Amino acid sequence: MLDIKGLHKHYGKVIALDEVDLQVHKGETVVIMGPSGCGKSTLIRCVNRLTEPDGGAIYFNGQNVLGLNSVELQGLRRNMGFVFQQFNLIARLTILENVMFHLVLGGMDRDEAIVLAKEALAKVGLESTWERRPHELSGGQQQRVGIARALVTNPELMLWDEPTASLDPILVGEVLEVMEDLVKNTGTTMVIVTHEVSFALRVAQRVVFMDQGRIVEEGSPQKVLENPQSEIAQLYKKLLAS
Repeated sequence: MLDIKGLHKHYGKVIALDEVDLQVHKGETVVIMGPSGCGKSTLIRCVNRLTEPDGGAIYFNGQNVLGLNSVELQGLRRNMGFVFQQFNLIARLTILENVMFHLVLGGMDRDEAIVLAKEALAKVGLESTWERRPHELSGGQQQRVGIARALVTNPELMLWDEPTASLDPILVGEVLEVMEDLVKNTGTTMVIVTHEVSFALRVAQRVVFMDQGRIVEEGSPQKVLENPQSEIAQLYKKLLAS
């Protein structure tokens, strides 16, 4: 489904991605882990061109992502849900309006968009909050709205950029619970950037470790977290034991 070849990105003299190759199969859940600044967020942001790479190739269902014009790219993004670190909700809009905003902006009938938005909110356990404004919700609830917004187009691929990074520790669990439920019950292909090791062990079919812009190890979570070969994977194994 997703094929990344020789992806390269630099910011000045800093190399964020150094010839990265990664393939993700339909229905697979891949968790990307590594230290801050290793390139994992840059990698998934390149997949839907929120960040433009400097070189390499990205193919999604055989389509050359880097060759798309702006109109074609918007169509691609509707088929790729993206959950950000920050909630990025529009304060003046209700929760329902936030979730349906891009559907209406894309020309969908408002009544149809309302139905889809309510269905997405139900999937994250927020069906009773749709008339509220973002400031009336907890941080965990706001991130669940962000997840609903990504789900509303029923995307083939979900990209998650450290979705619990902005949350207080006490709120992390509720978001991880929603994510785990979606992994188990939707069958959607997912690429998840996270530091949550125990979560990765429960949901991932494959864990990818990155360091200094490169993939340094990958495999099943049991293999790479129980018998790590790279220095980075060994550090993450210690987190499980602590």
